[in-house]
Amino acid sequence: MNLKEIMAIAGKPGLYKMIAQAKNGIVVESIIDQKRIQAFTHDKISTLEEISIYTESGDKPLREVLRKFYEKLDGKTAPENKGDNNKIKQFFADMLPEYDKERVYVSHMQKIISWYNLLLNHDLPELLKEEKAEEPVADKVEADKSEAIEDKPVKDSIKKKATTTDKTETVKKPAVRKKTNEDPK
Repeated sequence: MNLKEIMAIAGKPGLYKMIAQAKNGIVVESIIDQKRIQAFTHDKISTLEEISIYTESGDKPLREVLRKFYEKLDGKTAPENKGDNNKIKQFFADMLPEYDKERVYVSHMQKIISWYNLLLNHDLPELLKEEKAEEPVADKVEADKSEAIEDKPVKDSIKKKATTTDKTETVKKPAVRKKTNEDPK
């Protein structure tokens, strides 16, 4: 499972994973209590892979932010501090010092902290660990493709560029009535 499969739905608490495609939406399952509900097409649904945090140097993907939390907290849960905004800001500044203090609100911080704890408490810490095997596999596939292309002889007919002809399109203008100044006497 990866963060592309984990979703946040606006107006609904917690995180969800996609189960199936429905006629007018998708069927999702809550990570908290495994209840299935239908998320309709008019709901605002975001995968955790799509979400990023504003930083002073640009946007940082949520995956990297959650990994930083995991590394700095040594795999332990984060304190939620729901009542104290100053403690939340201080904790977030300790975890991600380069976050944009003007555009990242306390509500965003609370949401990220609760998502981190939710993923950690529901046996999904493998999502927060580094992925090491993906990059070499992609490089190997690219190398195999380039070798396969070089091995095949290229025909002369493929080498020739297709000629393009300039076709001028005539645009018809709508007919315009002329006004007459005749008196109907």
